[in-house]
Amino acid sequence: MSEIQTIITADPTGEKLVAFAERTAEQLVKNQLTRGQIRNIFTEVRKIEALWEAESVKSVHQRDYNKALRRLMMLKPKMDYQTARIPQVQRLKEILSEAIDEVVKATSPDDQTERFKRFMNLFEAILAYHRAKGGKN
Repeated sequence: MSEIQTIITADPTGEKLVAFAERTAEQLVKNQLTRGQIRNIFTEVRKIEALWEAESVKSVHQRDYNKALRRLMMLKPKMDYQTARIPQVQRLKEILSEAIDEVVKATSPDDQTERFKRFMNLFEAILAYHRAKGGKN
């Protein structure tokens, strides 16, 4: 099991997530990825989160996460485009792409929601540590 797979599917305390996010942020700072470059991706992820939460408010029988999942999957080609323009995005793209795959693999809406929350936790922690480690604007 990869480290990201463990974080998304089997890290109940979040301990592995926090350690991984800190190491990743240090690497991103070293690679000179800016906060603005991360926020370009993070802004889209927040929009997906809002869509996801809107879907989760519906009753169990009406839930249709397909819109949110589709938008989440479309984040992968957007990150590929960003990486082609800005090579420093590569490592973040690799991590988020693998995490997206883990969200999509879930077999039930409740499991998908839990995995998506962990995906968000991971991305938020990376962004927070990036700033704490001296990431530039």
